[in-house]
Amino acid sequence: MLKGFSKVIAASLLGLAALSAQAQSYLMYVGTYTDHTASKGIYAFSYDANAGRFDPLGLAAETKDPSFLAASSDGRFLYAVNELSDFEGKKSGAVSAFRVDPGTGKLAFLNQVASRGADPCYIAFDKSGRYLLVANYSGGNVAALPVDPDGRLREAAGFVQHSGSGANKERQEGPHAHWIETSPDNRFALAADLGLDELIVYHFEPNSGELAANGYGKVNAGSGPRHAAFSRNGKFIYLLNEMKGTVTVFRFDKGKLNEVQSIESLPRDFSGSNDAAELVMHPSGRFLYASNRGEDAIVVFRVDQKKGTLQVVERSSTQGKTPRSFAIDPDGKLLLAANQNSNNIVVFRIDASTGRLTPTGQKLDAPAPVCVVFVKRKTN
Repeated sequence: MLKGFSKVIAASLLGLAALSAQAQSYLMYVGTYTDHTASKGIYAFSYDANAGRFDPLGLAAETKDPSFLAASSDGRFLYAVNELSDFEGKKSGAVSAFRVDPGTGKLAFLNQVASRGADPCYIAFDKSGRYLLVANYSGGNVAALPVDPDGRLREAAGFVQHSGSGANKERQEGPHAHWIETSPDNRFALAADLGLDELIVYHFEPNSGELAANGYGKVNAGSGPRHAAFSRNGKFIYLLNEMKGTVTVFRFDKGKLNEVQSIESLPRDFSGSNDAAELVMHPSGRFLYASNRGEDAIVVFRVDQKKGTLQVVERSSTQGKTPRSFAIDPDGKLLLAANQNSNNIVVFRIDASTGRLTPTGQKLDAPAPVCVVFVKRKTN
């Protein structure tokens, strides 16, 4: 009797272990630039979170300049901008939809639609998962693309053209939308425009995808807003300014923005050229990370979750050139820096107490990597 019971317990434990291992298995997709590089599109890696191991799966999909990626919340579909200035004879880029094969990591092409502006550089889902928002850099506009249940995209349902210019006549001669996401409650969409020095707020209609003006937050002239990230409680939003290398903190309340702090991301003695690039909030909400191209470093900030303010913890070399983007794994244990001009992705361990970064020694080869996205592996 006891032997039989022991066998049942052992089998149960083995089953739980298998489920745990399965739950910790991910696919990691890497977006790239294909123009004048060795890249042919989107590349895939398998990621065993229990072992902390990444294994290359090769080219997942051949597509032109997939410089930014977004995955559906259920992990079934992956989307990529095609950062083009001409699509089907119009001044527009495109967004491509793919179905994820959870076994091989390969991506099956579904369809491709116009982004409604030249050089799309950022995409993100609204909180319902029914719309994919896109920022078009050269077009200086933003759009909301409906997503069908089968993963296919439809033509834009919402669209807004930005207008104006900034203080830097070379880089801010017109609007340059660089980032767009919805607020945690999905009532608003916020867009960072590098050309206007503005974080623009739109009322977002989740039933139709329409966008309506709702004010903006202004940053110092010539700052060049690029990317932003919300605090975990949704009360603050952090705006990374590419041209000045600063982070501006805004309190966000019912669609209104009020500046709380502006903090440098570069050391005071840095004298070279630099462009700030990516901004990511740690899943715990306790740390904020920013990348600098030129300094080639990741800056770690400690977040005061009550006041929203930031304090620099450290600067860590990315051990490569031009960290255009980086990602934190779903468990918040690792940070992966995508070094565009050294063709590698460097893996760092995150200290859960301090947020500090320590290289793990893993360097993943990838041609011109500029975006990293994790997808939880689904099994049938």
